Formats: sequence, C-alpha cells, structure tokens
Amino acid sequence: MKIKMDSEYKSFVEDIKKRVRDAQYEALKVVNKELIVLYWYIGCKITDKQKKLSWGKSVVASLARELQKEFPGIKGFSERNIWYMRNFYQMYVGNVKLQPMVAEIGWTHNVVIMDKCKDPAEREFYINMTKKFGWTKDVLIHQIENQSYEKTLLNQTSFDKTVPAKIRNQAKLAVKDEYTFDFLELSDEHLENELERALMINVRRFLLEMGGHFCFVTNQHRVEIDGREFFVDLLLYHRKLKCLVAIELKIGDFKPEYAGKMQFYLSAINDRDRLEDENPAIGIIICKSKSRTVVEYAFKDVNKPIGVSTYSLKKSLPKNLGKYLPSSKDWAAGLDMTK
Repeated sequence: MKIKMDSEYKSFVEDIKKRVRDAQYEALKVVNKELIVLYWYIGCKITDKQKKLSWGKSVVASLARELQKEFPGIKGFSERNIWYMRNFYQMYVGNVKLQPMVAEIGWTHNVVIMDKCKDPAEREFYINMTKKFGWTKDVLIHQIENQSYEKTLLNQTSFDKTVPAKIRNQAKLAVKDEYTFDFLELSDEHLENELERALMINVRRFLLEMGGHFCFVTNQHRVEIDGREFFVDLLLYHRKLKCLVAIELKIGDFKPEYAGKMQFYLSAINDRDRLEDENPAIGIIICKSKSRTVVEYAFKDVNKPIGVSTYSLKKSLPKNLGKYLPSSKDWAAGLDMTK
C-alpha cells in the first residue's frame, strides 16, 4: 500500500525527526560529561605526580606522545590540550560550586573561559550563562570580548523594588550597563530614527547583543490614549521572564524625564498588551551617555521596573567605571546565578 504524503504522514515524520534530534542531544550531553570527567582525571593524575614525584613539564609532552601512539584515531591528546587538562583541574579543584558545573558545558567552552577569564567570579558568570542560554563557542567569545560580565554587574535598574523576588535575579541579568552596536554602519553623529532603522536591519545581531531569550515583537509600537498616539521605539519579549520589554532609544545624555515617560509606556502596555499569564512589562532606556548619579536620583520614586543603559558603536568599557565593579564575594551574594 502506497503511503499518502498527507498532513498525517508529515506529522509522523516530524515527530520521528524531533525524537532523533532529542536523542542526539542527550547522547552528546552524556559524551561531553564523560569527556570532562576523563580530562579532569588526567589533570588530577599529572598534578599528583608532579607534586609527589617532582616530575617536570616534560611529563606532559611524553604523555601526549604515548596517548597519540595508543589512540591514533582519537583527537584531544595533543600536548597543548593535555596542558589544558592539568590547568583545568588545578583551576577548579576545591571549588564546590563550579566543579560540578564545568561538566555541563562543552570542553571548547571551558578552554575559552580558561584562556580569556582570569577572575573566578568572571569565570562563574560565563559558565552559568553558557549553561543557561546554550551559547555556542563563537557566541561565548563574542560575549566575553564585549565584556558582558562587567556590563551586567554595572547595570542600573529599579528592579530591587519593582520586580517580584522570584524573577529579580534573572531580570538583572537581562539588562547590561552598556550595549555595543559595533555592527552598525553609523557615523558618530546620527539621528534616533537612523539608529532604530539600523538596528532593525541588523535585528539578529541586535538580539544577540541584548542577550539570551529576547525575541523581537515590533518597532514603533503604537499606544493610543484618549485619542492621542504615542509610539514605543522597540517592543521585545523575554521568554525566560515571560514579559514584554519596551525599549526607548536616545542619542544623547540620559534625562530624568525619560524615566517618567517610560513609566507611562509600561502602564499602558500592561493594561492593553500584556496577557494574563505574563509578568508586568519592563523598560530599558538606551542612551548615548548617562550620569550614574542622575540615574540614581531619577529612580528614587520610580514604581515600574526600568533599566538605563548606554550604547557605543565600538567595543569599549570606560576605565573610570572599574571602581563600581563589585568584589567576587559581593557578586556571589548579590546575584545568585543558580535561580
């Protein structure tokens, strides 16, 4: 009997394909975990022998040759990679928080983090973010080079007093202090509509820079109040927070009245656009520059969840902001990534 290529058959095939993909993903997770365990063991044994028997650096080169000879078809036993195994073990041994987590991201991701992140809190941040958002190696490198760790810790929001405790930490992670739009072909002097138009042309890279779980809804979102029209520059949706995100773009310095205007937009969006099972909308005001003190005063009486960020057209983080970065202890206490 000939099978009809109807909707039932197509649904059947798609179901099988999904099951195969799911099985492949689960198998890869198991393989990755076993690989990390193996590399951890090798790093541990090398460290132990060097400590107890005073073996020098030559043991790594010698071991690499022996393993490549014994397992010629298996990659990963180069001298360089074995050094990574040793350093990997020494970096995380005794760290009861991170040690079990490193097996949940790929080895190449671990190598990138070891190479590019020297601070323990920074490594914790990128391990967690890679795990949470499923970043590829290239995305991880992009986020590190764009200093997402620093920009997230520095962010200024009203979330502490306006966002429910159950999603507060996740909301803080959703807003950076500065966004890098180095993919835009804009001169230093540009108009707000030019900035918006350029972001829409590059919407995929814009969402990548915004971070995980953001989805584009629309631009120039129309809000009508008492016969008058108002327009929100960009409207996004955050899948993890389950809320709409209103974004206002400003090409100049932050002004206190922007916070009042955003509160107005959020009230209207909550009343007219928010679905019953969604959390209240949050707002992000993205300006060319800001005074951190002015933002703090503007937030004193704010009753809606708003963040104020800046943007640049090249990769940079002003050196004078270093004093605002919290210590590793403050970071761990103030922003629990496990939630």
